[in-house]
Amino acid sequence: MDSGCGIPCINFSKDPKDLVEGSEGWKKLCIQVREACANYGGFRVVYDKVPDELHEEMLKGLEELFDLPDETKMKNSGSVHHGYLGKFEGQPLYESLGIHNAPILEQSQAFTDLMWPNGNPAFCQTLNSMSRMMQELEGLVRKMIFESLVVKHYYDSHIKDNDYLFRVMKYSAPFTDDWTLGLSPHTDQDLITILYEDRQGLEILSKEGQWLQVVQQPKTFVVMVGKTLMAWSNGRMHTPKHRVMVKGEKDRYSYGLFACLKEGVIVETPKELVDKDHPLLYRPFNYRDYIQYLRANFYLDSALDTFAGTGGEV
Repeated sequence: MDSGCGIPCINFSKDPKDLVEGSEGWKKLCIQVREACANYGGFRVVYDKVPDELHEEMLKGLEELFDLPDETKMKNSGSVHHGYLGKFEGQPLYESLGIHNAPILEQSQAFTDLMWPNGNPAFCQTLNSMSRMMQELEGLVRKMIFESLVVKHYYDSHIKDNDYLFRVMKYSAPFTDDWTLGLSPHTDQDLITILYEDRQGLEILSKEGQWLQVVQQPKTFVVMVGKTLMAWSNGRMHTPKHRVMVKGEKDRYSYGLFACLKEGVIVETPKELVDKDHPLLYRPFNYRDYIQYLRANFYLDSALDTFAGTGGEV
């Protein structure tokens, strides 16, 4: 594990046997993943199961997608988390679209049919294939976290309670050599985020209060812990605040898979993660109710603590 570039980088592709559950390599990866998520809130992961050609097709498709008229992109409506977002006051360079449960082919097709009058079969297949591969990676990371916390027996039921949001993002070129804000500092509210970027710009705030630049490398995704997993793990996993900075004359593209819970699921910390040294930090709460509270109190930096906190310190 290398941490010389801001946040740790863990290689899932060094030896295929490392991804065999129960192997010595697997056990070592589980420890590295847990430590990275506890100390930094995430890590970079080398994962070569996604072909380079698929990344290229995805980025080419995003250029075509974001070149569509604004009125077309705004058809991607829905909740604030799933619909079209962009060109806000204070961060006019950012825009994005969300596809609910993109790993399901019918959902990817519904999105591309909405954006293009005659559909876009090629991009539909690319979108669906990429989201399924990123879903596989997310499941792998989560299984490692659960095993390292010795709560692996919760994994299957936890996965069954999942929904997935696949979000595609564009940051327009600022045409300056100075770093410019592309996306304001924030924390993700999901379980785990898997992110791919085509160039530099993502920064993660360390526990010491320093912005760490996440170095983009080929075949490398970024993994980040969301607030929901942080609460479920009783604070053992850290949720990092992060932002995106941009510069230069080229547009920046990225795409991410956000693993979240289905509406109505109760977030409850396993009893195995509560003891005298780790008192309960969050009472059980309904995920849907929390998201509704968050939308009404988006200005609160500590919305989860206000909504479900017991008064302990994370």
